[in-house]
Amino acid sequence: MIIGTIEPLNRIAIELGPISVYWYGVLIGLGAFLGYLLANREMKKRGLPDDMLADLLMFALPAAIIGARIYYVIFRWEHYADNPLSAFAIWEGGLAIHGGLIGAIITGAIFAKYKGISLWKLLDITAPSILLGQAIGRWGNFMNQEVYGGEVSRNFLENMMLPNFIIDQMFINGTYYEPTFLYESIWNLIGVILLLSLRRVNLRRGELFIMYAIWYSVGRFFIEGIRTDYLLIFGFKTAQVISIVSIIGGTFLIIYRRKKRMANKRYLDEETKMKTVNKKSAKKKKK
Repeated sequence: MIIGTIEPLNRIAIELGPISVYWYGVLIGLGAFLGYLLANREMKKRGLPDDMLADLLMFALPAAIIGARIYYVIFRWEHYADNPLSAFAIWEGGLAIHGGLIGAIITGAIFAKYKGISLWKLLDITAPSILLGQAIGRWGNFMNQEVYGGEVSRNFLENMMLPNFIIDQMFINGTYYEPTFLYESIWNLIGVILLLSLRRVNLRRGELFIMYAIWYSVGRFFIEGIRTDYLLIFGFKTAQVISIVSIIGGTFLIIYRRKKRMANKRYLDEETKMKTVNKKSAKKKKK
């Protein structure tokens, strides 16, 4: 193979006349949809209305995208200062996960207060879905040839047993790069399995989401260490700083809430109550 002839995958998924639909948006949308299906099923188990998650997403998803973009633009303002309008071109990439989480959580807090339900309960239910969305969304970065590590050889990538389409897409501006997008995607998928398993452990309310924050932050800290495209704050990699704060803060929060008896309700409390009620109803019908 002649290296100079390697062409990147087409970033455009569909072209409808003057309208172009990019894979970046398609994959983010796919992650949101699959996350919705996963969380909606759990919502019903927790005794919440069928349409509650759809109502929440109607506000939280746009808020997450806006928050993710604002966060990214703030830390990369030097790229947009000469042409501020380019800050709106989200199809070119540039959505920061931490900014998206901030936007979604703020919206969720307002929504939970308006509906009169626990924010922690909502966060616990949606935590695996958020991580699933992040895992799939990283493939949007892959299509845009972003979120990669340092320079490597083609032989290095082949020794990882990667398919050619990934290896070729990691050839950027004449150089092969380490696929850190893939590392994070795999880490997140493992996290989804872990969080789904922890549901059966019946943790205290809020701890499932906190475990999500800790798990994601551990992986992000190390993966960010080998990324070459990153955001900086006071000379440090922003994502690593936030990861350390999340790990320490999350661990402290679990201990503090338990010690102060602020988390006595359990994740499966509603399901247990519903099963008890159903059993009693079934016995009455038999009589």
